[in-house]
Amino acid sequence: MQYLENDRIKIAVADHGAELCSIYDKKRGHEVVWQADPKYWNRHAPVLFPFVGKVCGGQYRYKGVSYPMGQHGFARDMDFTLVSTTEDSVTYVLRSNEETLAKYPFEFELEITHRIEDNKVFVEWKVTNPSEKEPLYFSIGAHPAFNVPVLPGTKKDDYFVVFEGHEELEYVFLDPVAEAADAQHPHKLVLEKGVMPVTMDLFDNDAYIFDHGQVERVAIYYPDMTPYVTIDCKGFPSVGVWSKPKSDAPYICLEPWIGRVDNMGFTGELPEKFEEQCAAPGKSFEAVYSITVD
Repeated sequence: MQYLENDRIKIAVADHGAELCSIYDKKRGHEVVWQADPKYWNRHAPVLFPFVGKVCGGQYRYKGVSYPMGQHGFARDMDFTLVSTTEDSVTYVLRSNEETLAKYPFEFELEITHRIEDNKVFVEWKVTNPSEKEPLYFSIGAHPAFNVPVLPGTKKDDYFVVFEGHEELEYVFLDPVAEAADAQHPHKLVLEKGVMPVTMDLFDNDAYIFDHGQVERVAIYYPDMTPYVTIDCKGFPSVGVWSKPKSDAPYICLEPWIGRVDNMGFTGELPEKFEEQCAAPGKSFEAVYSITVD
């Protein structure tokens, strides 16, 4: 585990999965990140690579060959190598090996940097294609969970999810049988000043998926309607908002994604997946999102 600290926050990042495991708000004196109680969900903020969500039928296809793949890929379940640390940053890398090549036939280097600045955590991704010949196809996403409720004497449904500047958004749900995005039947979310109140049945239909770059900022607000934690993810095509369905799970996930779960009925090849990314031979892809603790 690596730790970074300044006057405002202290964070912890694990070697396993290069996962952000803690953001301690020193000003308010509480932990912001969900602490992975297995009763509800045994993760904190896993990186989703090289897939976000599930693939239709549990398999994806590339050059006529089918490969089995579990939900959210495999990076979150692997040990990363520590590359460097500074006073305000820590960087890990995961490289392809025999184990990954057997189920994902691409050479890759995934570099993840966590950097702190005042009350912000910046999460920086760099995906490099070391191959001299073959393209690298991938998706990548974040899955940070935040404690809700966090203040003593409050309940989950005292809080709010806020999409600043939006009066209406379009979203899709996952089909409960296919476990794929029902993109053919989008829904409208009507908001009052960007506010979606949290109710105990809000996530009974699983995650809200906002596509097409609609959401560049999403926040959770305290019961007094002041900001608690904010995700900024400009340029990300999709954002998911999730908590464990049909439960009293005391967390909410705000998830910026580049690529996502397959659409229902998808039978195409890997390059045809929704918002699939491609790094040409010898090239890199970079993206960054931030978490602000207010």
